[in-house]
Amino acid sequence: MLPEYEVFALRYAKHDRFRRDNFMAGGDLHDAPMPLDYFVWLIRGGGGAWLVDAGFSAQMARQRERHFLRCPIRSLAALQVAPEQVRDVIITHLHYDHAGNLDLLPNARIHLQERELQYATGCHMCKQVFRFAFAVEDVVQVVRAVYADRVAFCHGETTIAPGIETHLIGGHTDGLQVVRVHTRRGWVVLASDASHYYENMERQAPYPIVFHVGDMVAGWDRIARLADSPRHIVPGHDPDVLRRYPPLVGVPRELQGEIVCLHEEPSR
Repeated sequence: MLPEYEVFALRYAKHDRFRRDNFMAGGDLHDAPMPLDYFVWLIRGGGGAWLVDAGFSAQMARQRERHFLRCPIRSLAALQVAPEQVRDVIITHLHYDHAGNLDLLPNARIHLQERELQYATGCHMCKQVFRFAFAVEDVVQVVRAVYADRVAFCHGETTIAPGIETHLIGGHTDGLQVVRVHTRRGWVVLASDASHYYENMERQAPYPIVFHVGDMVAGWDRIARLADSPRHIVPGHDPDVLRRYPPLVGVPRELQGEIVCLHEEPSR
């Protein structure tokens, strides 16, 4: 019998964008606003807690001109999780908005596709078009963690714990992975940047930051097979996630509506 985990999405930053920014050429080029939210995710159950991605810092928000709401690692306190209690952090990929703040998780083992670290330290990083979404200090921090025996490399499909799996998708980056979690409503897939918005998947319209378009598009079909239904797929940056899922209750006022329960049924 597999554990049934609780899964939470925690918003920590946002960015004002337009629809034309979120689809490749040939997609929707209208000027209507289409903002982007930044999340980390927490999996909780069976006496353990697994953090999926670690977000970025206030300093990085200033550098990248993003609207920083709060430190995602400090926000874990609302879920009764202290940073030093996090023993495992699953990094979906090494872009700046997913792989920062690892210095705030001193006891965490990092779960990362080996292919992603090879990509982030290999020849493709000689080209600005591929490296601009990475922060070199974040990548260096992961390399240091390798030398400190704190990295557990994933290879394709990897079981992190019973009912928690990672699956190599690629596309957005060469080594991007998604996280499949068993909950009381079935298998939920945290798609991360395999699909920034619901609409990228639904309209088959790729997000423009992409290493391999073919892998990104094929990845949507694979994610659909991994999830129990389309309602079990959670995109990486869509503000609609906060509207579809019930909020966590009993949190401080500044966090009300900012943490939602992905193990509960969505409204649509």
